Amino acid sequence: MHTGEPDLQGMRKLESQNIINALRRGTVPASGLERIAIGLEMEEEVIRGQLDYVARGGGDIKFVRGDYGSGKTFLVARALEIAREKGFVTAHAVVSPSAPLHKLRALYQQICATLRTREEEHAQKSIIDTWFYGIEERILNVSAQSLPEDVLEKATLAEIETSLAGVSELNSSLAAALRTYYRANNDGDFQTAQSAIGWICAESNVGRDFKQKAGIKGDIDDASVFSFLRGLVRIIVSAGYRGLAIAVDEVETTQSLPRNQREKSYCTLQAIIESLDRGDLAHSYFLFTGTPAFFDGPRGIRTLPPLYDRISVVQSGEGFRNPRQPQISLARFDAKKLEQVALKVIDIYRDAYTDVDRSRVSHRFIRAMISRVTGKFGGRVDIIPRIFLKEFIDVLDKCELYEDYDPWEQYHFDVEHLRGELKDEEEAVMVVEF
Repeated sequence: MHTGEPDLQGMRKLESQNIINALRRGTVPASGLERIAIGLEMEEEVIRGQLDYVARGGGDIKFVRGDYGSGKTFLVARALEIAREKGFVTAHAVVSPSAPLHKLRALYQQICATLRTREEEHAQKSIIDTWFYGIEERILNVSAQSLPEDVLEKATLAEIETSLAGVSELNSSLAAALRTYYRANNDGDFQTAQSAIGWICAESNVGRDFKQKAGIKGDIDDASVFSFLRGLVRIIVSAGYRGLAIAVDEVETTQSLPRNQREKSYCTLQAIIESLDRGDLAHSYFLFTGTPAFFDGPRGIRTLPPLYDRISVVQSGEGFRNPRQPQISLARFDAKKLEQVALKVIDIYRDAYTDVDRSRVSHRFIRAMISRVTGKFGGRVDIIPRIFLKEFIDVLDKCELYEDYDPWEQYHFDVEHLRGELKDEEEAVMVVEF
């Protein structure tokens, strides 16, 4: 008989298989990251505290600093996972030549395209639908009786203005697009409804017909992004979420831009910090990642002293890091940490499939395997976690599939089969054999 109780064992097995599948592909798992996290307890606790503050109506920011291989990508993924567990909507943008930091519209577009809740990816539509549903519910509760559809629609459209008070005044186009979306949804005009979502998310392929129908002139531009972002966060919170947590990766790529674009990008960062401090971006959390050169190099944020002063840190003694400062500084990954991750992966593999034969995959073999793989990359343990874990899953698979597979004898790391999938940083330290 079905009891309605969740199948916790089945859910854990599915999550475990998802983690193993991601590692097998050489990617960061979408969930369950706490099960493979090593040495990030203090950083996670600081981020949790910031998110609690943001959930109460604050706005906050953190910069994650580290070289390639220090685990910035992992910490960002873990931070967003924590945010979703706390009831936040999350977004993940990557700074690049096609989406530089000074082009705010491109950044906003990435934020909208990657909106995610605990239940759903690409959650733009469901968030807006939930918001409208909440408005309708409040109206019906106040009226204490069922209302004709046309009366409910009229009351809901009026409520949009009230809900966006202070935001739609800055840019009435947002309210107009939302009204058009609501009407189109009610009329079964899903093409117009989709165009409305696309326009709100700054997609470039929304046609002139929609804008005429909505009474909108122009598109979202760099000058209006902050007011649209505030409106988006207002909708998110009104829909029942705690706020919006935004990760922005690879800001160090800004250093390669011409001077005028570089300075404009750093001014964008300063503007975000000032907006948070003024309370203009309530319920918003920003997490930026960059290399040490971005923070201290000659083409980094030092070139804008007001910004540098805001996010520079007091240098603490070795071993006494303080992640409560504006920057979280990550140390390079080492062999001891990678061995601990491998042991955690063995536990996850057991939950996903079956027990691992520890006589074949022993501590001694794991250390030897780490040495074999790092030997092909100049001994750089910090470079190889992704590659190592991909290889390690393959070893675990073969041990399960073949009783006579002996990794001591049969495992040989051949870097040649990885050519074409190596990242630039991995390729740069690879040992070339003649």
